[in-house]
Amino acid sequence: MDEQALLGLNPNADADFRQRALAYFEQLKISQDAWQVCAEALAQSIYSDDHIKFFCFQVLEHQVKFKYSELTEVQQQLIRETLITWLQAQMLNPQPEKTFIRNKAAQVFALLFVTEYLTKWPKFFFDILSVVDLNPRGVDMYLRILMAVDAELVDRDVVHTSEASYYFPLTLEARRNTLLKDTMREQCIPSLVESWYQILQNYQYNNSELTCQCLEVVGAYVSWIDLSLIANERFINMLLGHMSVEVLREEACDCLFEIVNKGMDPIDKTKLVESLCQVLQSAGLFSIDQEDDVDFLARFSKLVNGMGQALIASWTKLIKNGDMKSAQDTLQAIEAKVALMLQLLIHEDDDISSNIIGFCYDYLHILKQLSALSDQQKANVEAIMLAVMKKLTYDEEYNFENEGEDEAMFVEYRKQLKLLLDRLAQVSPELLLASVRRVFNTTLQNWQTTRFMEVEVAIRLLYMLAEALPVSHGAHFSGDVTKATALQDMMRTLVTSGVSAYQHTSVTLEFFETVVRYEKFFAVEPQHIPTVLMAFLDHRGLRHTSPKVRSRTAYLFSRFVKSLNKQMNPFIEDVLNRIQDLMELSPPENGFQALLSSDDQLFIYETAGVLIVNSEYSAERKQVLMRNLLTPLMEKFKVLLEKLMMAQDEDRQMALADCLNHAVGFASRTSKAFSNKQTVKQCGCSEVYLDCLQTFLPALSCPLQKEVLRSGVRTFLHRMIICLEEEVLPFIPSASEHMLKDCEAKDLQEFIPLINQITAKFKTQVSPFLQQMFMPLLHAIFEVLLLPAEENDQSAALEKQMLRRSYFAFLQTVTGSGMSEVIANQGAENVERVLFTVIQGAVDYPDPIAQKTCFIILSKLVELWGGKDGPVGFADFVYKHIVPACFLAPLKQTFDLADAQTVLALSECAVTLKTIHLKRGPECIQYLQQEYLPSLQVAPEIIQEFCQALQQPDAKVFKNYLKV
Repeated sequence: MDEQALLGLNPNADADFRQRALAYFEQLKISQDAWQVCAEALAQSIYSDDHIKFFCFQVLEHQVKFKYSELTEVQQQLIRETLITWLQAQMLNPQPEKTFIRNKAAQVFALLFVTEYLTKWPKFFFDILSVVDLNPRGVDMYLRILMAVDAELVDRDVVHTSEASYYFPLTLEARRNTLLKDTMREQCIPSLVESWYQILQNYQYNNSELTCQCLEVVGAYVSWIDLSLIANERFINMLLGHMSVEVLREEACDCLFEIVNKGMDPIDKTKLVESLCQVLQSAGLFSIDQEDDVDFLARFSKLVNGMGQALIASWTKLIKNGDMKSAQDTLQAIEAKVALMLQLLIHEDDDISSNIIGFCYDYLHILKQLSALSDQQKANVEAIMLAVMKKLTYDEEYNFENEGEDEAMFVEYRKQLKLLLDRLAQVSPELLLASVRRVFNTTLQNWQTTRFMEVEVAIRLLYMLAEALPVSHGAHFSGDVTKATALQDMMRTLVTSGVSAYQHTSVTLEFFETVVRYEKFFAVEPQHIPTVLMAFLDHRGLRHTSPKVRSRTAYLFSRFVKSLNKQMNPFIEDVLNRIQDLMELSPPENGFQALLSSDDQLFIYETAGVLIVNSEYSAERKQVLMRNLLTPLMEKFKVLLEKLMMAQDEDRQMALADCLNHAVGFASRTSKAFSNKQTVKQCGCSEVYLDCLQTFLPALSCPLQKEVLRSGVRTFLHRMIICLEEEVLPFIPSASEHMLKDCEAKDLQEFIPLINQITAKFKTQVSPFLQQMFMPLLHAIFEVLLLPAEENDQSAALEKQMLRRSYFAFLQTVTGSGMSEVIANQGAENVERVLFTVIQGAVDYPDPIAQKTCFIILSKLVELWGGKDGPVGFADFVYKHIVPACFLAPLKQTFDLADAQTVLALSECAVTLKTIHLKRGPECIQYLQQEYLPSLQVAPEIIQEFCQALQQPDAKVFKNYLKV
C-alpha cells in the first residue's frame, strides 16, 4: 500500500495529506485487486494504526456492496475466510479493537450475510458462533453483527427502497429482505434465541455491557420473530430479574417495551400486558415516589406508555369485532393503570412526563367515545387537567433572554400538553372551562404577590381555551351563554386587573397575545380599548426594556388595530401622535439605537396606514394625515441619497443604501391599508404616493449599491401599479430605462415580473411603451445570456436558466394579453430572431418549465397568426420549425416523462399541434402524412394512427395518445 497516502488517514494530518488519502481511497475502489491487499492486511494484522484498519474495512465494504458479483468463487471464499480469521484474532489480541472498527467490521459481515446467506453461506451464524463460543470479545462482535444484520433487514430509520418508491411497493430489496427473514425464521432463529439466553445467563452478573448489548438485540429482533420464543416464562423471568439490577434495568425496560409493542391478537395482548404488570407491581416498580433515578424512570414511563397504548389498541379492536365482554375486561385493565399514568404525568422531570402523554391522550379518546362517565372517570379527567395545568408552568431555570436547547425542548413539551388540553376539552368542555376559570380568577386576584410562572400560566390557559373550545370566526362572546359569560368575565379581569404591568417578559407577552386572540371581546365591551391601547404604547409594550417584547408587540399591535378598525376612530390622532417617534428613520450616522428594528417599524407604518385609511375622516383629512406620515420619509430620503452619492467608504455606502431601502419599504407598507372598498383615489391619497414615486425614482440612476436600491424601488413600483393604477404609467418608461442600464442576470430576472404586471394589467394602454422598450429589453437579456461562464459555475448556470424562464414568461404575457402586435411591429428580422429563441427554448434546453412556456407561446402565435390572413411567411415557419419542434422536443433523451413538469410540457406540445391542425385544416394532415413523418422513417400505420388521433374533436384523446 502507498504508505505516504495512508498518513493522511490520521484526523490530525494536514489538508494535503488528507486529500491524498481520499484520492487513494477512490483509486483503490476502482482497482481490480486492491481489496486483496486490504484483506491480507486485516487477516495478518499487518497494521497497528486504527485508521488504516478502518480504511481496509471500508475498501472491503465497497467491494462487497458494489462489485461482489465480479469476483470469482475463489475470491469470494477468500473474503469469507478473511473475516473469520479476523474474528478469531479478536479473541487473542491483548487489547480489544476500538469501537468504531468493531462497528465497521460488523457492517461488512452484515453486507456479506445479505449477499451470501441464501446461496453460499447458509451456516453464516453457526460459523460465527462456533468461533466466538462464549468468549466475551467474540460475543461482543457476534452481537454487533446481529444488530448490523437487523439494520440491513428491518431497521426502521433507514428508508429502504421499498418505502422510497411509491409506484413499486415491493422492490427487489424488500423481497430479498422478506426472503432472508423467512429463511432465518426456519433455519436459525431458535438457535440464535438460545444463544441469547445463554449469553444473558452467563454474563448478567459479571458483564453488564454485554448483557445490555444482548438485551438490545432481543428488543430489535422481537418485532419480526415468533414472540413465543421470547415471551415465555424463562425469558420474561430473567428480564424481570434485570429490572431490579441498576446497570441492566434501562435496557431491560426497552426490551420489555419492544415485546409489548409486538403486533398480536387483542385478547392475547391484554393477557401478556396484564401478566407483566402483575409481576412489575409485585416487584415494587409501580411506587414512583420512592424512585430517584430519572433516566430509569424515563424508560419505565415509555414502557408504561407502551403497555397503556397496547391495551387501548386491543380495546379498539375488540369493540370493532363486537366482543363486548373482552372489551370491558380490557377497559378495566386500562383504568387500573391510570393512577400510575398520573404519577408519571405529574413527575417534575419533563422527559418522564412527556413519555406517558401518548397513553394519556388515547385514554381520553376512549372516554370521549363512552356515552356516560363514571365518577372515577370524571375524577381521572379532573386529575389529568390539573396535571396539565401544573406541567405547563415554566420552571425557575428557564432562560428567557437566551433560549437554548433546554428551552426549545420545553416549548415542544408544552405543545404536547396543549394537545392533551384540546382533547380534555372534547371530553368535558364544561369541566375545562370551570377549572381554568377557577385558576385564572384565584391567580389574578393576587397577581402582585404571585410568582411570574403562575401568573403566566393562568393567562396562558385563558389563551389556550380559544383553540380548545373552537368557534367559527372567533365568535367566543356570542352563542352559548355560560361559555360567553365565563370568557367575557375572564377577559374583563385580564384588562382591568392591571396585570399588564407585571415585571416579567413572559407575562407581558402572554397578556398581549391573549388580548389580540380575543379581539372580539372589545366589540362587546369597547370601553376597555383605551386601557389596552395605552399598554401597547407605553413601557409595557412598544417601549418595553426588552427588544423581544417590543418586536412581538409591534406585530400584535398591528393585528389589534386591524381587527378593531371600526372601534378605533376616537383614538386615531392620539395614537398617530404617540407612535410618531417610533417611525423615525434611523440613519447610520446618528449612533442612536432605535427602539424598534426596521422590520418592526414596517408593522408600525402599516398600522398608521390602517388607522388613516379606515377612519371616518373626509378624504381631505386623510390626505393631510397620510402626507404627515410620508413627508418625513421623503425628506430624509433626499438627504440620504445625496450623502450616498458622496460616500467613499463601502461600509458607509451599504449602511446608507439600507436606510434608503427601509424608507421605500415603509412607504410601500403603508399602502397595504388600501382595499377595493377604500382605494387610494377615494381616500384622496394619489398625490402623496405620486410624490413618493418622484422622490424614490432618482435612486435608480445612482451608480452605487445598485442592487439594494433597485430592489426597493422595484417593490414600490409593484405596489403602486396596484394602488395608483394608470396614474403610475407616466413614470414607467424612465424607470425601465434606468433599470435596464448595466444590469446583471438577477436584475433582469426581477425586472421582468414588473413589466409582466404592467402588461397584464394595462394591456393595450401600454402597447406604445412596450413596442418602444421591447428590443432594448431583449438586447439586455441576450447580452447577459451570451456572457461566457465557467464550465462548472453552478450558480451562474442557474441564474441564466432563471433568466431564460423569465424571458419566456414575458413573451407569454405579451402574447397572452392580446398584444402580439408588439412583437409583429419589431421588423421582420427581429421577429424571426424572437421566434427562433422560442423554438430553441422548446427543443434545446432540458428545462421542462421553460419548454412548457414556449409551447404555450407557440400555440398562441399559431392561433393569432396561423390562419390564411396571418403575416407573410408565418405558415412556412409553422411547417419548417414549429411542427418539427413538437416532435424533436419529446424525442430528446432529457425529456423525462416521470417528471410532472415534463408531462405538462408534453401536454402543451399536444395543444400546439392541435392548434396548427385547427388553423391549417387538411393541409396540416397532408403535410404530416406525405412529407414530415415519412422523413422521420415513421411506419405508415403509425402515421395513420397519429393523424387520426390528431383529428379527434376531443383534445384529451390526442394528449393521452401522445403520452403513450
